[in-house]
Amino acid sequence: MDIKALLPQYAKLLVETGCALKPGQPLLLTAPVEAAPFARMVAEAAWAAGAGDVTVEWADQGVSRLRYLHAPMSAFQAVPAWKQALLNGAAQAGAAILTLDGEDPDGMAGIDPARFTAWARASHRDCKPFYEGMDMGRNVWCIAGAATPAWARKVFPGLPEGEAVEQLWGAILSTARADGPDPAGAWRAHSAALQRRIRLLNDKGFDALHYTAANGTDFTVGMNPGHIWAGGGAETVDGDWFFPNMPTEEIFTSPHRDRADGVVHSALPLNYQGGLIEDFWIRFENGAAVDCGAKTGLDRLRSILDTDEGARHLGEVALVPHASPIAQSGILFYSTLYDENAACHLALGKGFPECVAGGLEMDEKGLAEHHVNLSATHVDFMIGTADLSITGVSADGAEVPVFRDGNWAGEFV
Repeated sequence: MDIKALLPQYAKLLVETGCALKPGQPLLLTAPVEAAPFARMVAEAAWAAGAGDVTVEWADQGVSRLRYLHAPMSAFQAVPAWKQALLNGAAQAGAAILTLDGEDPDGMAGIDPARFTAWARASHRDCKPFYEGMDMGRNVWCIAGAATPAWARKVFPGLPEGEAVEQLWGAILSTARADGPDPAGAWRAHSAALQRRIRLLNDKGFDALHYTAANGTDFTVGMNPGHIWAGGGAETVDGDWFFPNMPTEEIFTSPHRDRADGVVHSALPLNYQGGLIEDFWIRFENGAAVDCGAKTGLDRLRSILDTDEGARHLGEVALVPHASPIAQSGILFYSTLYDENAACHLALGKGFPECVAGGLEMDEKGLAEHHVNLSATHVDFMIGTADLSITGVSADGAEVPVFRDGNWAGEFV
């Protein structure tokens, strides 16, 4: 794979297909400083697509770590006015929002999790127009990967740094379908394949899903009346079709916030705020997480649950076959963007307005009345194993196989 030749093509894909950037529309790009050369390619692609303006917010994980280590707690309890102006102003101006993910998975190890919790609360309070712009379908947005040395060393620890970076770029390009002659066409075809299963799931209108696996997962999650499955892209309230995640292999919906019972066990490590949570489990009763355990990172897991009341409830159930390209690559990316697309997953925290009929026109009170979970956080964790079974249960008690042995079953194949 000629990485150098393919990177401009990948940048174009993120701008024109991921963000569906329109002439005259501004772009807000967040990028790690280590990925500056690729970020410049993205900016160039945006200008070529007719961007009204391109603003880059550079992310330096090393500086962020120093802040989390040394700043007073008050620094994490309110978002500075300049950052509010940047984020809220971009959303209100109709900007496309593109984030390049390239963090060191271990870059925030040892930080007090309470600081992340405080910052999450403050961000969603003080930057509400920014987050609502994405959540309520007013802004297009996309998250995609960019290889950095620290991330590459974690994913490919046995390789020299340069070779590891090259290997990681290859994996990023392949999983984002950016390594062929027509990436945009590949994404249209991929989206169409996901839409077939989405239509089947929406036609079934299951009342609940029951999960079982040999690792101890035995869990039932209830569906909202009129819930809507989605995936393979998203649509704004103005009808613009875009891809929030590149890559994506998932089909997802938001469950009833008060209907989750049983135990789920993790299938992959969770990288949260630059630290790993491994071999963990969560027990739910009446929709709420009431107990948990972990081999490593238990304090970090508990900090997620303590973000707010909604963080103990589920905002998402997502179906991803074990046969997905990312799972079959055998690569553990230590990045939720990638690892969630290798396995079925759940998410603690905020649900999706688009996953309930009329949700994009509702305020928070209306969403809560329709049992969509509200929270300042949304954290995906992977539960899909090679032996996972999922059974759809209809309101009359009829059962339909949805997954068997980790993959689509029955009419969903």
